[in-house]
Amino acid sequence: MSIFKASKQIKLNKKELKEFLDAKVLQYNRPDFIESDPIQIPHLFNKKEDIEISGFLTATIAWGNRKSIINNAKKMITLMDNSPYDFVINHQEKDLEALLPFVHRTFNGTDFITFIKSLQHIYKNHQGLESVFSRNNEDHSLQTTIHLFKSVFFEIEHPLRTQKHVSDPLKNSAAKRINMYLRWMVRKDNTGVDFGIWKNISPSQLSCPLDVHSGNVARKLGLLKRKQNDAKALAELDKSLRILDSNDPVKYDFALFGLGVFEGF
Repeated sequence: MSIFKASKQIKLNKKELKEFLDAKVLQYNRPDFIESDPIQIPHLFNKKEDIEISGFLTATIAWGNRKSIINNAKKMITLMDNSPYDFVINHQEKDLEALLPFVHRTFNGTDFITFIKSLQHIYKNHQGLESVFSRNNEDHSLQTTIHLFKSVFFEIEHPLRTQKHVSDPLKNSAAKRINMYLRWMVRKDNTGVDFGIWKNISPSQLSCPLDVHSGNVARKLGLLKRKQNDAKALAELDKSLRILDSNDPVKYDFALFGLGVFEGF
C-alpha cells in the first residue's frame, strides 16, 4: 500500500479501478469480517424479527469506537433478555425501567425506551420494519424511503431529543447508520456476512454507508469529489459505485471500509 500513500489521489482508469475494488471486496466480504464488526450482533440470532430488531438497535449506536459499539450493543441485547422481538412485543412498563441506565455516547436510556416503544408500534401497527422500509421505494435510491421511515418511527409520543438518533437524508444527512443497516438486511452475499432477509427491496437501490473512512478512500480513488460527508456526497458516491456495479453497488462498502480501517489507505 505504500505506493498508494505517496499520492493524494490515485489515478486508475475505470477497468483498473473496478478490478482493484473487486479484489478488495473479495478480501473483506468474508465470514471473518463479522468477528470485528457490529454486524456480529444480529448474527447471534436466527429468527427474522430478532435479526432485524437487534440489527436496527446495533446500527443506531454504530458510531465511535467499534469495540465500544459491540460491547454496548451486547448490553442492549442482554437488557432485552436476549429475545429482542419478544421483548419489543410483550414488554410491560416496569420492564423498561431496567433500560434507563443504558448509555452509548449521546444515546441514553430514555432514547432506548423510546426506540422499544416505537418498534412495538411498528410491529403491531405497520407489519414490521421490512414493511415500513419497503413502502414508496420505487425510486432508484432509498433516501426518500428513509425520510418516510423516520416519520412513521416518531408517530408515537416521544422526547424531542430522540429524533436526532434517526437520520433524515432530506435534511442533507448521509444517514450512514441506516444505510449500513439496510445493507445488512437487503444485500444477499455468498459469504454469509450480509443477511439478505428483506426481499421487497432491490440491492441496486442501496447506498454506501458514508463515513470518514469510506469518504476519504473514495476521494483518494476519484470516486467522490465533495468534501463534506453529507447527502449530496452520498448521491455522488452512489453514482460512481453504480457505474462499477449497477446490481450490487454497496458491495464496495467492504472495499472502501477495509482500505480505510484495516490498511490506512
